[in-house]
Amino acid sequence: MSTPLAQHSATMSSGVPFALAEQCLGPAFFGAVTEELQTLDISDVGGEPIVEIICSALAALKRGEPGCSKKLSQYALDICWEKLNSGYWRDVSLTWRQLYSYAALTMCLSLSREADLGPALKVCDLGLLMGAPLEGNYLPRLAALISKWLSDSSPGGVVPAPKVQCDAVPLCGGLEIQRMACPSLETFEQEYMQTQTPVIITGAIGHWPAMTTRPWSLSYLKKAAGKRTVPVEIGARYTDQAWTQKLMTIDSFIETVSQTPSDAEDQKQEVSSKLYLAQHQLFEQLPELRADICIPDYCCLSESVDSEPVVNAWIGPAGTVSPLHHDPYHNVFAQAVGRKLIRLYSPAYNDCLYPHEGAMLHNTSQVDCQRPDLDSFPKFADAPYWECVVGPGDLLYIPPKFWHYVQSLSVSFSVSFWWT
Repeated sequence: MSTPLAQHSATMSSGVPFALAEQCLGPAFFGAVTEELQTLDISDVGGEPIVEIICSALAALKRGEPGCSKKLSQYALDICWEKLNSGYWRDVSLTWRQLYSYAALTMCLSLSREADLGPALKVCDLGLLMGAPLEGNYLPRLAALISKWLSDSSPGGVVPAPKVQCDAVPLCGGLEIQRMACPSLETFEQEYMQTQTPVIITGAIGHWPAMTTRPWSLSYLKKAAGKRTVPVEIGARYTDQAWTQKLMTIDSFIETVSQTPSDAEDQKQEVSSKLYLAQHQLFEQLPELRADICIPDYCCLSESVDSEPVVNAWIGPAGTVSPLHHDPYHNVFAQAVGRKLIRLYSPAYNDCLYPHEGAMLHNTSQVDCQRPDLDSFPKFADAPYWECVVGPGDLLYIPPKFWHYVQSLSVSFSVSFWWT
């Protein structure tokens, strides 16, 4: 079956947005969005003028005036962006995030109406990343449709796997983590969760489409979502002063991580500018990729019966590092592609791991596991640890508050599932 965008590609300059709105979003789209906007509780943030602007943008789009709609949408986006970036993110009102999403929606449709689909997809992704979910789930549906059209219209090709590999450098004396083939829920809960014991579970994710019918690779990711915009970490590790983040398309991300440095100077530069798509809720942004994985049954042992785990993606080349840190959740860490070296320390040895004193990095050690400075951190040598290399199909259970250091040994795709 052809998609609405494919059906209307011949008349893209005049038909695409209405095909999107009426066929993808439904014939009652304009009326429904206008009603949603007018019922938003905006009295506490003073957002009435923005609602009027977005409604005017919708009306202009419906009249067939995308230029007018685009100007109004941009004005609304600019004001909302300023509100989103004033102060701490946790203090940003949900209402401003919703308004940003609605403004992104009208801008996406305006750009689509003018056949400017690349920028339309980017603004859609910004709405998903910075905004808040909307009742009709409009942005994910639009983004998936535009992304598929762009992907179908672009030449394919195989992305060569980078030749760079990293050797695991084990610390002497690491404890071996037990491997267990698909323990029952009862066994897992009693022998590992309740005793706070790490374990590598095998045979639990081999049925994932990501490992069978739709095997993940850089080429697959490029084909499935190459035009999508995602947040990427830049730098050797997040504790470094030069570390930063940047929004880029998955195409650009893959092109960069696929390059092999040619000499020592390039290799040095490559380490300092290492790219890592880390701790990103990719499957919320791209539901079409969510079908490639399944939530492991062990996550159902959460204290909150109705809650789903937080699912994060971790995609990067060899050499990406997550410094020694801990999280407050139960974590099953699924390795789909490539290998990772992981070292675990019990929270019983917190004093030996020298957490940062500041609030921002209180869950992160000051010690570099690869090159520990034992003169500055002498007790680090006294802390016992577990160490393992996880490969495709492995599921590592990391108990809450357990310190973990992670290093990619090759191009790697991982998925973490957090629950309480």
